[in-house]
Amino acid sequence: MANVVVVGSQWGDEGKGKIVDWLSEQADIVVRFQGGHNAGHTLVIGNQTFKLSLLPSGVVRDGKLSVIGNGVVVDPHALLKEIETLKKQGVDVTPERLRIAENAVLILPLHRELDALRESDGAKTKIGTTKRGIGPAYEDKVGRRAIRFMDLADLPSLPPKIERLLAHHNALRRGSGLAEFDAKAIYDDLAALAPKVLPYMDSVWSLLDARRREGKRILFEGAQGSLLDIDHGTYPYVTSSNTVAAQAATGSGLGPNAIDFVLGICKAYTTRVGEGPFPTDQMDNDVGKTLGERGREFGVVTGRPRRCGWFDAVLVRQTVLTSGIDGLALTKLDILDGFADLKVCVGYKLDGRMIDYLPAGEHAQARVEPLYEVIEGWQEKTANARSWADLPAQAIKYVRRIEELVGCPVVLLSTSPEREDTILMKNPFES
Repeated sequence: MANVVVVGSQWGDEGKGKIVDWLSEQADIVVRFQGGHNAGHTLVIGNQTFKLSLLPSGVVRDGKLSVIGNGVVVDPHALLKEIETLKKQGVDVTPERLRIAENAVLILPLHRELDALRESDGAKTKIGTTKRGIGPAYEDKVGRRAIRFMDLADLPSLPPKIERLLAHHNALRRGSGLAEFDAKAIYDDLAALAPKVLPYMDSVWSLLDARRREGKRILFEGAQGSLLDIDHGTYPYVTSSNTVAAQAATGSGLGPNAIDFVLGICKAYTTRVGEGPFPTDQMDNDVGKTLGERGREFGVVTGRPRRCGWFDAVLVRQTVLTSGIDGLALTKLDILDGFADLKVCVGYKLDGRMIDYLPAGEHAQARVEPLYEVIEGWQEKTANARSWADLPAQAIKYVRRIEELVGCPVVLLSTSPEREDTILMKNPFES
C-alpha cells in the first residue's frame, strides 16, 4: 500500500484541507507531523464546514485514526477547545480516534505571551507570526528545556523541569521589565490538564510502524507551506519547523522509506499572509484585490487578509525540488475565470542579472524583480468542472504551461471548495 505526504508548495493556504479530506477517505491513518495550531484547514463535508488548526483533517471522518506526531508542538488548551468544538458539530474525538506522540512538546501560556511580546507594535523582532507560542515552544525544544506530553504522566518529576524552563523565561521577563512566572501556577495548570489529555498519549512511532506492517494506508498531512520552512523558506519570515516533505519521516518517527508519493498543493495564483518577500505581489492594484475578493483570501486562524499575486513558477519549481514532489494538486483555478490575460513569473532579475531561483539572503529576496510570461486567459467558467472536457481550452493550456515551467505533473485539479469538484489524473495512493 502506498503512503502519501501532502505538503504546501507555496506559503501555505493552498487549499490543503480539501485535498487532504479527499485523500483521507482512502487512507486508514492521517498524521500531522509538524507545526501547531497556527495552521488552519477548512473542510467542507456536505452542508457542514469544519475549521481545524491542530487536529489532523481525518479526525472528522468515521473509521479513520488521526495521529499527532512528535514533530508537532501541542497547546493542550487549544487541543481541548478544538475537541470540544468538534463535539458540538457532532464529531466525538475519542482516544480511539486520536493518538498523540508521548514525546511531543507542549506549548504553555508563557510561550504565547513571549510570542505576543515579540510581535507587538514597534518590536524589532516582529516577523508576522500568529502569536500562538509556536516559535518559543520550538526554541525550548531545541534548548532541551521543554515540557513534553509524557511529563504529564509523571507529575512528581515536573517541578524541577518547570524550574529549568523558568530559569530561561524569567530571565527574559526580567530583561523586559515584566513580572516573573510562578512555577506553582504552571504546575497546577498542567496537573489539571493531565487527566484530560493523557488518554490520547501513545508511542506514535511504534504505533505507525505496526499499522504500516499491517498494510494500512498512511496519509501525512503537512501544515503551512514549503516556502515557510525554517531552512528552505524565505528566512527569517518563516515558521519555526521544517515544512518540507522530509519532515514527515522525522516528525512521525517513521523512516523515509515509508514515503511512497509526495503531493504538493499549490494555487493557480500565489498568496501570502504576513510579512516577508513576495516577488509577484499585486495587492496594490486591481489584480490583487480581485484575486482576494474572488478567492475569499483571509487566514483561517488569524482572519488576516492574504496578499495576492500572479503564479510564481520559479518558487514552485524550487519547492518541487526541496520537497521531492512527485505530483501537484492545483487549486482555485476557477478564481482566474474572466481575466483577459494571465501572468506567470518565469524568472527574476537581481541587480541587473537574470536568475532562475530565489536567493537565500533576506535582502536579495527583497530586491528580486519578477520576469513575466503573459498567457491568454479565458472567459468561460471553470468553477465546478469535474473533467478535462469541462474546461476551456485556454485553461488547459494554462495548466500545461505550469507543468512545463515547474517540472512536475499536475495530478489533481480543484475547481471549487466542494470535494466533488476535483479532476483526477493520477491517484497518489495508487502510484
